[in-house]
Amino acid sequence: MKFTETKLKGAFVVEIEKLADDRGFFARSWCEKEFEAQGLTSRVMQTNVSFNHKKATLRGMHYQIAPYQESKLVRCTCGAIYDVIIDLRPDSATYKQWTGVELTADNYTMFFVPEDFAHGFITLMDDTEITYQVSQFYTPGSEKGIRFNDPAFNIQWPLEVKVISNKDRNWPDFEH
Repeated sequence: MKFTETKLKGAFVVEIEKLADDRGFFARSWCEKEFEAQGLTSRVMQTNVSFNHKKATLRGMHYQIAPYQESKLVRCTCGAIYDVIIDLRPDSATYKQWTGVELTADNYTMFFVPEDFAHGFITLMDDTEITYQVSQFYTPGSEKGIRFNDPAFNIQWPLEVKVISNKDRNWPDFEH
């Protein structure tokens, strides 16, 4: 696997290395040793699937607070998304900065989201599915969120949001 750190320290774009022949290809999408070598969380507590019927569906921006922070490894398995993260580490040089990456079923690219980052995405196609490995169990009461259009972050989404839950539409303004 090829790890490329983003402008937000600890957040990586992860590309598979294909071993191709006339049948297609083989590649690793997870290797505990390779993640540990990069200093990344290598435990996986659960794997989640998110399926979205319509283009311009937005989910996020979600995170869990201490002591239940989680890292995620996100991959689009059908369709395409624009995946966004926000650095919520107060002591970080990139605190409150965001970055985004396009993940598609065709590019096989993954996005490693560190603990203490908010995460969300918007679908770029109908019938889009993502799978993500998570380092912590979902813990009711520890989930928090940031509104997709919170002026504290000024995220530049590539599409106008058409489908969003009431919960995600109504997160309060960020206060840190």
